[in-house]
Amino acid sequence: MLKLTFARGDKNLLGVSITIFLFSVLLVVPALSQQSSTPRAYLGFDRNDYPGDAALLALRRSFSFAGYWLGPPPGAKSNSWSGKRELVRSLGFGFLVLYSGPQSNELQQKWSEQHVFNNLKTRLSSARKRGASDARQATAAAKKEGFPSHTVIFLDIEEGGRLPAVYHAYLRSWVDQLERAGYRAGVYCSGMPVDEGGGVTIITADDVRKNTGKRGVVYWVYNDACPPSPGCATPQNPLPPSASGLPYAAAWQFAQSPRRKQFTARCAATYSADGNCYAPSDTAHSWNLDINSADSSDPSHGR
Repeated sequence: MLKLTFARGDKNLLGVSITIFLFSVLLVVPALSQQSSTPRAYLGFDRNDYPGDAALLALRRSFSFAGYWLGPPPGAKSNSWSGKRELVRSLGFGFLVLYSGPQSNELQQKWSEQHVFNNLKTRLSSARKRGASDARQATAAAKKEGFPSHTVIFLDIEEGGRLPAVYHAYLRSWVDQLERAGYRAGVYCSGMPVDEGGGVTIITADDVRKNTGKRGVVYWVYNDACPPSPGCATPQNPLPPSASGLPYAAAWQFAQSPRRKQFTARCAATYSADGNCYAPSDTAHSWNLDINSADSSDPSHGR
């Protein structure tokens, strides 16, 4: 057996060295732990119109995921994204899968189709039926496009502020029907406070969260006000969705095209002169975009 011997001075020196080493480890480990616990965020884009096959190659340089419509976007009669899922996936994009929801006034008409006075009970029942029907259409489109089960489908809610009771009835039915079909429900909605007067403010995402109970809804919020939004920016290390002000947000749309002047005065210089947001590689300004951050490179888990 090899026997090591040390002089007294060597032993003292060895002891000091070990002490210094252990102290250094104690300093470094918490720093590494803090670094690893910091959530990474990813950049993505969305737009109502499909930008074209060639554009995807350029956009992939800046973005990890793309918004993908399952049906016509708001105000449109057709969907130019239809049939493009496999190409988008093959280029390495993740997805934010979208389906356009109704406006509140569509659920609150005074008269039913049978021309019978539409009281609240009847409106709630009609809203629930519409929610289930829309969810079935969304899941049928998702299956046709090839999106796997458990893909998160975000209902596009354009309205801000407090939603009426009929909309919450619609939304709960939408969520439940999606889950029965094997998909997950998400909502795209406002993450911005709205003043209701009397010192009361409401955020649509909070309102939805309160009224959906324990349902596992995923939230993609928009808040393009600067701050917290950085404006039209595509940093390598983007702000996480929680920087929107809502810690439960899984995705955050922080820039819109065209920019909304009432919210973006402090970051106006980050947008193009025409008021839109473009990818750095789009020097011809061909594809105006909305920009998002997410806590996953595939927020809908749709690959």
